[in-house]
Amino acid sequence: MYNTVKKVAAIHDLSGYGRASLTAIIPTLSAMGIQVCPLPTAILSNHMGGFNSCSYLDLTDNMEQYIDAWKNNGIYFDCIYSGFLGSERQIDIVSKFIDDFKSEDTLVVVDPVMADGGKLYKSFDWSFVPLMKKLVAKADIITPNFTEASFLLDLKECPKCITKNELKVWLKKLSDLGPKTVVITSVPNDENDAYTNVVAYNSKDNSYWKLSCKYIPAYYPGTGDTFTSVMVGCILQGESLPVALDKAMQFISQCIKSSYGFDYPKRNGVLLERELDFLRTCTMISDYEVL
Repeated sequence: MYNTVKKVAAIHDLSGYGRASLTAIIPTLSAMGIQVCPLPTAILSNHMGGFNSCSYLDLTDNMEQYIDAWKNNGIYFDCIYSGFLGSERQIDIVSKFIDDFKSEDTLVVVDPVMADGGKLYKSFDWSFVPLMKKLVAKADIITPNFTEASFLLDLKECPKCITKNELKVWLKKLSDLGPKTVVITSVPNDENDAYTNVVAYNSKDNSYWKLSCKYIPAYYPGTGDTFTSVMVGCILQGESLPVALDKAMQFISQCIKSSYGFDYPKRNGVLLERELDFLRTCTMISDYEVL
């Protein structure tokens, strides 16, 4: 192959200010030696978390022409990675994109961005959930947060806590929707509120995984995008699922810890630029365990 650099089609929104979506995904994957090929779903002046106003340009009408040009140029991707989709039509466009560009070796990752903190985002209503479930069915890996996972399972209220056995049932049910691998982030710790968890299930070998990290009382937009990006980069580099998740959690923890001590608006996101070199160094593999 003339080009040994892995290529990711990143289908997300682009915020001009704030480290979220493409402005977090592109530097993260690039630092890992992955070429990011963005397919913007919308252009925003800034992300929607913590700002008084936002300019929003919907790119739905441009997406099909954009994709057709890629198709006519014979471009291929090692991974298709989708995130925020603002409408039913965008879900249909991405679904067709997967059908047209997925080969036997293409990894399809869907981050079903639609909710957090027990509530749907303001731009969505409940009619969006079954549409997202159809897209999830085409993925190899999905990465919902705890709220999104509960809504994908048709629970109208997100529980405040969950047991180990209930988590395993959730993971298996989400995999039964179609994806081979399910990763749930921001899972509350039933045993210790000082920690938060990431749990995962791989249907190929029927394995369940859990990673925990100390909870830091600060919310930074874009950390979910960065976490999934590191996981994707590691898998494309040939790492196993638990190792990829371990490295992703270590990186996010490092970013949050190094950012927390600085006095600046948390809506700006973590100080990603200061920590990208972390992705180029060897990390300790020590935090994952069997669920």
